[in-house]
Amino acid sequence: MTKRLISANASDIMKMTPAELKQSIRASEGRVVLTEVVPVRPAFIGDITQAEIAAAFGSDMILLNGVDLIDPKIYGIDDTEHFVDELHQLVGRPIGVNLEPVDPNAHMAEEKRTVSEGRQVSEKTAKLLQEHHLDFVCITGNPGTGVTNELIKESVGVIKEHFDGLVIAGKMHGAGVAEPVADKKTLEALIDAGVDILLVPAVGTVPGFTQEDLQNAVQYAHERGALVMTAIGTSQEGADVETIRQIALYGKIAGVDIQHIGDAGYHGMALVENIYAMSNTIRGIRHTISRIARSVNR
Repeated sequence: MTKRLISANASDIMKMTPAELKQSIRASEGRVVLTEVVPVRPAFIGDITQAEIAAAFGSDMILLNGVDLIDPKIYGIDDTEHFVDELHQLVGRPIGVNLEPVDPNAHMAEEKRTVSEGRQVSEKTAKLLQEHHLDFVCITGNPGTGVTNELIKESVGVIKEHFDGLVIAGKMHGAGVAEPVADKKTLEALIDAGVDILLVPAVGTVPGFTQEDLQNAVQYAHERGALVMTAIGTSQEGADVETIRQIALYGKIAGVDIQHIGDAGYHGMALVENIYAMSNTIRGIRHTISRIARSVNR
């Protein structure tokens, strides 16, 4: 029987198959915290990784943003060739990366940014996900990168052909493109494409995405066997604690499975007090302490 992720030891987590990890998230009943970090920047404490800091304040899963899979650079570790294995040893948490399906023909609403080959979705990077032993991938777009919903949908098949881990897909914000972030047609197409976890904005982070929109997305995804992750990807991870609590409660009420908190705080990660506040809000002090105090040696 698979343990709930929020109660699992590192030794349990590292043995989980992708299907078991998905079930352990589902069994946690909306109490999983995922923190996104930018490990290509030095951490707030320079001689350790952002992943360690995020884990210490209540994160169950770690998402690495801005990592070039062809030439990975991770501050705080020496063996970048085996960076996922080393992070697994340090934090005992599932580790994933963002990959971006950049559309060269996207109708942009802002100036377009350049994304390196190792950060984009391709057959090559899909194979590297497997080679690096990543637990999950998030197919999405950073601000101004020109990632479109259509290419996110098409990328799911490319990734799943070469990668056995969990696939998260969707938009946290517009990624610079003049199109709806999470309309019904797009969400249905992503589920049809076979995503394991549907990514949508958290209520209160993207204009016009309402509590009703979120609840409808959650109901549809759950009926189709997929999970749902809400994202705080619009720099509100650097807002006050009360804002984070309110956003977290909206997600809990809607029934989401994972709550993501973004990287726009100090040194490429959310304010640590906001990670802790999200954890405490959606699962209380008992499970928060269980997560932050549980040794990776267990």
